Amino acid sequence: MYYSSGNYEAFATPEKPEGIEKKHAYIVGTGLGGLSAACYLIRDAQMPGENITLFESLPLAGGSCDGLHDPQKGYIMRGGREMDNHFECMWDLFRSVPSIVNPGETIFSEYYKLNKEDPNYSLCRVTEKQGKDAHTDRKYDLNKNAEKQLMKLMFASDKELEDKTIDDFFDDDFYRTNFWIYWQTMFAFEKWHSALEMKKYMQRYVHHIDGLPDLSALRFTRYNQYESMILPMVKYIQDAGAVIQFNTQVTNVVCDCTPARKTAVRLEYTQDGEEKAIDLTENDLVFVTNGAQGDGTAYGDQTHAPEIDIVNGQGPSVELWKKMAAQDEAFGHPDVFFRDIRETSWESWTIDTANKEILEAIEKICHRDPLSGKVVTGGIITAKDSSWLISWTINRQGQFQDQPDDHCLIWVYGLNCWDDCGDYIQKPMFLCSGQELCAEWLYHIGIPMDHIDELAEKECNTTPCMMPYVTSFFEPRKYGDRPLVVPEGSVNLAFLGQYAETPRDTVFTTEYSIRTGMEAVYTLCKVDRGVPEVWGSIYDIRDLITAGVKMNDGKMIKDWPIGAAEKAAIMGALKLAHNTDLETLLIRLGAAEEKDFEPVIDKKKVADVAETVKSSGVTKAVGTAAAVAAGIAALKHLKKK
Repeated sequence: MYYSSGNYEAFATPEKPEGIEKKHAYIVGTGLGGLSAACYLIRDAQMPGENITLFESLPLAGGSCDGLHDPQKGYIMRGGREMDNHFECMWDLFRSVPSIVNPGETIFSEYYKLNKEDPNYSLCRVTEKQGKDAHTDRKYDLNKNAEKQLMKLMFASDKELEDKTIDDFFDDDFYRTNFWIYWQTMFAFEKWHSALEMKKYMQRYVHHIDGLPDLSALRFTRYNQYESMILPMVKYIQDAGAVIQFNTQVTNVVCDCTPARKTAVRLEYTQDGEEKAIDLTENDLVFVTNGAQGDGTAYGDQTHAPEIDIVNGQGPSVELWKKMAAQDEAFGHPDVFFRDIRETSWESWTIDTANKEILEAIEKICHRDPLSGKVVTGGIITAKDSSWLISWTINRQGQFQDQPDDHCLIWVYGLNCWDDCGDYIQKPMFLCSGQELCAEWLYHIGIPMDHIDELAEKECNTTPCMMPYVTSFFEPRKYGDRPLVVPEGSVNLAFLGQYAETPRDTVFTTEYSIRTGMEAVYTLCKVDRGVPEVWGSIYDIRDLITAGVKMNDGKMIKDWPIGAAEKAAIMGALKLAHNTDLETLLIRLGAAEEKDFEPVIDKKKVADVAETVKSSGVTKAVGTAAAVAAGIAALKHLKKK
């Protein structure tokens, strides 16, 4: 398996791998990782569909990428998927999977046209004071210290960040910024989560720094992701002859392991209460979803809070991973991620309402008709002064194809679910029924206090969902805690999903799961076609300059909150860039203006520059050499820090 860039490889059709007809594939789990592996086996490895079997412990596919209409509880959306225009593996796959809603379209073409015609952006990112203060403040408010902390994290090595928390790098100067409230609530990061993972996010999405405040960086599917993504993938692989065995729990994959060679030799599973097993050969390829953020999920209803039960195990995929990890060090360390549900859990709830008073309150905040069928909130709206730190979103309605036209589905989630009492409901979130969770949200969108209880009880149906491991992959970790997609020396075994290791990409994304499926299939089947590399915006000077300007709230370089030595170095370097393409670029991107590039010809100005440089540790600086010396001084200065 190798990485490629550009579109040269993107349009290539690989040759059929030698001997692929004699191979069989067994895929554990039908989340995006498992389904994408099946799709790539069919499309690119050209394995006969009837040679592919998928095992799913649940009665339906999708894993954590779900959307469900339960006849008793109502509509349920555990989460929402924020997608990016540079999910290279995802779009590579979805250009080949037919839509089941629009005949003649693929998932990709359907999605592309939708987001082209109805682009996503938010008109309100934050509310305070029960919705009275509703705004999108496009400023990040990073002071000198906060910016220094952020840059230190962004440029730290992966090795330095192993087992470190976000809180190891930041203090209240950073946590008080708009940047943190936008970042934390959009991605669900907590202070005790992995600094390494936050760095990877910073580098992966540097091209979207300017889109964080109004969420214009995001794109969404027309319906919930189960209907828009999972069902078309299921149909694609079943039409090809692949078989999905539902209500089937794989309990172990027994492997023959030596330091140089690892072979899956037996697959054990339980189906309809009966224990079964498959003896494997080297021509039997096994793809395992090790760990799932949705394991252990508990649902409540309108009058009952969810009740988590992890006494008998942490969920089928976690228990399977533990058994496999005990066989070889290369299979990772699941206990790192599943050790304390207070660190990895939050709660979400889906509210279904047709009440006009509530819909009018929504429209007053987001400035859009929630029943228009077009973009509504444009992403999450965070109640900044919520003790539960709740955020809510309304995607294009209806979110389900069978949803009544006059009904609106609101998805809400809260990060502080264990200790803090609500601002209206005076108890912790995890103890609340659907009705109580709804009441807390109604309070924060400005519903009059004397209307809240009646509306929550009679005009809304709310289904709560407690997920004990939803952000478990954000736990502090080091290299080796997650197994490689294909462990070194593996003959026929690969790992899929959010707990498998692939370089540079970021977990908690649809792209990550699909990428692991693509890399696993291309490696084990020797598919001769490049896997698209992660989008390289972190190496693009245009994106870096734009991010710098946006993070400094639109200020030019000379107004950034940096030290005198750094500023002298930069401003001196600008003089050297006069009449170059760099000058044109910096002016176009708003980082500088023409007069910043004018050569210093006044002797007094030269002396002033020299004195500034000297004070920062440089002893010799004359004429244009001042700029070079200043640069050296700044680098030394930064290295000391």
